[in-house]
Amino acid sequence: MRLVEALATRPLIAILRGVAPDEAVAVGQVLVDAGFSIVEVPLNSPQPLDSIARLAQAFGERVLIGAGTVTTTAEVKAVADAGGRIVISPHFDEAVVTMALGRGLDVLPGCMTPSEIFAARRAGAEAVKIFPAEVVGMAGVKALRSVLPRDLKILPVGGISPENMAEFARAGADGFGIGSALYKPGMTLEQIARAGERFVAAGAVAFGA
Repeated sequence: MRLVEALATRPLIAILRGVAPDEAVAVGQVLVDAGFSIVEVPLNSPQPLDSIARLAQAFGERVLIGAGTVTTTAEVKAVADAGGRIVISPHFDEAVVTMALGRGLDVLPGCMTPSEIFAARRAGAEAVKIFPAEVVGMAGVKALRSVLPRDLKILPVGGISPENMAEFARAGADGFGIGSALYKPGMTLEQIARAGERFVAAGAVAFGA
């Protein structure tokens, strides 16, 4: 599964910041069961490449597994070697995008301004992460959407909740990355499952699924 296909199926990214390798597959399973098709393990988590490798082995081609907080080309290579298939960054770095695409990975660079977004597009990105979304806000997303190519997907990340997803979607969002409101260390599998179900339900309403 590639990024655009996964976004068409369920335009939500589960961000598992802080997940440990020994719990990664169990957490991933409850989120996949809830309806997520993209799972990100940020590289500032404990032993993130181990978690990515375990998730990739468990879910194979059914789920798009990758890394977040990727900031260097060396990290892109490490993610690819671990079996990750998407690279997500908090910023736009042309070298990171080029390396990821060259390795056959999907890429989601973080952007905040029109200049960054258009540069990411020129570098080959099919989608960008609008970050931090709580700073850009709905009005900012709406203004960005009005000047961007329609086929470029924009995904707000940061401060996303089931309550604000529909308004962001009306402003022009094509999907969302969801972090601590979905998963944080110490949550039980039942709590994660319930949170996942709430976000998937809210996404279905927001995008008319």
